Amino acid sequence: MKRIIVLAALLWLTVVPALAQQTKKPLDHSVYDGWKNLTRQVISNNGRWLGYEINPQQGDGMLYLYNIGSKKYDSINRGEHPRFSPLNNWMAFTIKPQFDTVRQAKLKKVKKEKMPKNSIGIRLLQSGKVLKYAGLKSFKTAKKDSDWLAVYLENVKPPKDTTTADSTANKKPAKKKKDKFFKKTGRLLVINPVNGDSVLFEKVSQYTFSENGAACAMLQLSGDSVDSVKVVVYNTVQQTVKTLFFKAGFAGNISLDNQGRQVAFTYSADTAKNKVYGLYYFNLKKNKLVDVAGDNLDKLHEGWSVSTNGSIFFNDAGNELYFGQASKPEPESKDTLTKDEKVSLDIWTWHDDYLQPMQKLRKKNELKRSYKTVFYPKNKQVVQLEDENLESVSIDKKAEGKFSLGQDNRPYRIMTSWDAYWYKDVYLVNRQTGERQLILKKRDSRVLLSPDQQFVFWYNMQDSSWNSYNIKEGKSVNLTGNSKVAFYNVLNDIPRAADPYGFAGWTKQGKAVVYDRYDLWLLDVSGKQKPENLTNSVGRKHNLIFRYQKLDRDARYLPEEMFLTAFNDKNKKAGFYKLNRGSGLLQKLVLDDYMYGSVKKAEKAEVVCWTRQSFTDYPDLYVSDLSFSHPTKVTTANPQQKNYLWGSVELVSWITFDGDTMQGLLYKPENFDSTKKYPMMVYFYERYSNSLHRHYVPKPIRSVINFTYYVSNGYMIFIPDIKYKTGYPGPSAFNCIISGTQAICNRYPYIDRSKLGIQGQSWGGYQTAYLVTQTDMFAAAEAGAPVSNMTSAYGGIRWGSGMSRAFQYEQTQSRIGGDLWDKLPLYMLNSPLFFAPRVNTPLLIMHNDHDGAVPWYQGIEYFNALRRLRKPVWMLVYNGAPHNLKRRADEKDLTRRMQQFFDHYLKGAPEPVWMRSGIPAIKKGKTFGFETK
Repeated sequence: MKRIIVLAALLWLTVVPALAQQTKKPLDHSVYDGWKNLTRQVISNNGRWLGYEINPQQGDGMLYLYNIGSKKYDSINRGEHPRFSPLNNWMAFTIKPQFDTVRQAKLKKVKKEKMPKNSIGIRLLQSGKVLKYAGLKSFKTAKKDSDWLAVYLENVKPPKDTTTADSTANKKPAKKKKDKFFKKTGRLLVINPVNGDSVLFEKVSQYTFSENGAACAMLQLSGDSVDSVKVVVYNTVQQTVKTLFFKAGFAGNISLDNQGRQVAFTYSADTAKNKVYGLYYFNLKKNKLVDVAGDNLDKLHEGWSVSTNGSIFFNDAGNELYFGQASKPEPESKDTLTKDEKVSLDIWTWHDDYLQPMQKLRKKNELKRSYKTVFYPKNKQVVQLEDENLESVSIDKKAEGKFSLGQDNRPYRIMTSWDAYWYKDVYLVNRQTGERQLILKKRDSRVLLSPDQQFVFWYNMQDSSWNSYNIKEGKSVNLTGNSKVAFYNVLNDIPRAADPYGFAGWTKQGKAVVYDRYDLWLLDVSGKQKPENLTNSVGRKHNLIFRYQKLDRDARYLPEEMFLTAFNDKNKKAGFYKLNRGSGLLQKLVLDDYMYGSVKKAEKAEVVCWTRQSFTDYPDLYVSDLSFSHPTKVTTANPQQKNYLWGSVELVSWITFDGDTMQGLLYKPENFDSTKKYPMMVYFYERYSNSLHRHYVPKPIRSVINFTYYVSNGYMIFIPDIKYKTGYPGPSAFNCIISGTQAICNRYPYIDRSKLGIQGQSWGGYQTAYLVTQTDMFAAAEAGAPVSNMTSAYGGIRWGSGMSRAFQYEQTQSRIGGDLWDKLPLYMLNSPLFFAPRVNTPLLIMHNDHDGAVPWYQGIEYFNALRRLRKPVWMLVYNGAPHNLKRRADEKDLTRRMQQFFDHYLKGAPEPVWMRSGIPAIKKGKTFGFETK
């Protein structure tokens, strides 16, 4: 009897998992909207509270408040953008209107100003009480030391006048004068939610809040026949209102220093449309107003005025005020020509520094360009830092010295059309005098000024070295030229010098920390001491890539105890280490088969929150101390995942046709059965294997297949890494992708060789278009935004940036390594169009008519060639869509069509109408052709 019971129990244990597996179902297109995303997680300064959003892809989301100590949750419908009080007493957040309400308003074509508005919520952390205010425009909180916040609200329309005139007097009701300030102003509520103190200001056009929350400054507009501007400061400590300025005219900008003791604002008395502005400075302690620009703008560049397009701000110390100036606006001229009398013309010249398309894209910003200037309140001195000869001077608000770095790229702008190096000349600028000194010419990478302002530090790509310039001595030193370690990307395979691995930061002692492929190095910028390996080559010995993780976002210097991320580039494990720079102790905190991210530390507590993900695990939120021991899982964003078939992923390797060892990823269905045959999709983009532990949420695609969806629906997916050789991007792709696909098929007999699909987008789309000219091993292919003819694409324009496309063929991703005239055979060899007759694979192309990266005509050229050759080809053109889709409706449409396309050729599914007979233009928008009968 006991034997029977044991056998029955064993039978039950084997049957239950099978039953559980059978209850799971494959993902379908109906699940997308409800699949959720965790976002915008924040942690309170004392490390006791977490705030985060969990939102569906479409619909109303939820804001959560989590008590780390008690592990209790609270939630707010439609809450977003949480922020904690610096003193840990409340959480402020935005409340969105209901999704369905907004949708109905859009259907009714409600005007923008009448659409449903956001509200603000403020939850008191101790009592749980929630304050709400409707009609939110924006809100600002202090950065430290205060519970006050400023809430900017929409104006409220007065109730309609329902009184009627005396019928016997036969008088018409008096019409109320429309408030011209209604649309351009709002109500500003400055409030302390903890004690309930608050004050409300009307007709506010702009406001700012000091970093310490001690003051809120604002511009108030008023007037009847003449506009007036009032500059007001509310002191939250003394709870007093002070009017600094009240005058007929107009204001454009306002700023406070960090301590709330100094105010600056722009002002104009002009009544013309194109106004000339000045700048005023007010010291609240001295109660003194200063006209920064001078009564007649005499302290500014001749013919210039203060620009309201340039931001005005104080440095952290409060002894420097920055603003922008530009040419005085010209008086508005009356249009004397009719539309048909006007000429619309672009003139392209050989000596233009930027091509006309690039100029047109930059036109709006150029018209608003202002030149940085500094005002010193102590001596009332105005110093111009930027002008037409030096358009860019970097300002470090924390800097205490007198120098800044300026950059001038004008001599090299024309070269950017074919040269991928963005060269610039570097100047040392004295902010106290405006004097400039040229110190570096034709630099091709980032240039830094040391915090002590004794050295300039940069990486030279041409000789792959870190260098410094001694400001006092005027001499440069190569710091790493004799090093045997490569500080450049050793995997670089584009035809230009490799980028450096990066810069971690400065120590308090004025030394720089940089990376090689694996480790951290301390560089003495004076050049007196040799480079020191801070991680003692542990990274290189164990294939661990160490990188500094900044936990204090305001820290100016690297801490003595550095928090490092770690990634093993062989087995793809990841985690965190701790490095003590003083003792050299390197301690492992965690290292396992996950991908970690979104690390945030409480400002005043040893508490961190972070996410952890794998292909099967959504990147949920965890909290722990800095040792990462005993973490608490805070969220389970998508519990419904357990109801669906998912899959698994493994790291694979193979030998390419030319003898290289490459890595790749192989995804298998969850209900995998080695006795069955599976269709397989091949996807690729550069090197992808480091994403082994990345999680993919089921969602509509923008341009590439969703791995989770396809694996859930019975496909295997192979993603090979690719290594390129200059001049041969197409053959390089063939060498890695085809060798990898063949190796995987040979290794795993459950892959159906007759049912292979290939898909890629952009650079991957080009390679798909090329590969189907070289092999017939794929039963179907999809190429998104492919370059098909490198000879015509070379001379085209990247419409998204306005740049010539030449640079990318000569020196970057397209990897030809030379111009069209010197390398014409290679341009033709790598162009799919010239081999179109070889194509026997059914091909689906997506190329949208507003693609700003790859010209639309590239897809047209390939489509027309294959169509003429009577090859099975389709092209999807989403109207007005960019390189990758952005509209959710388009994404859902593409997701379904691509799935139908591959299901037909790889699974034998019926051919849908849109593939069989297309959709005529006269039926566009009326029928979609998804049906199969």
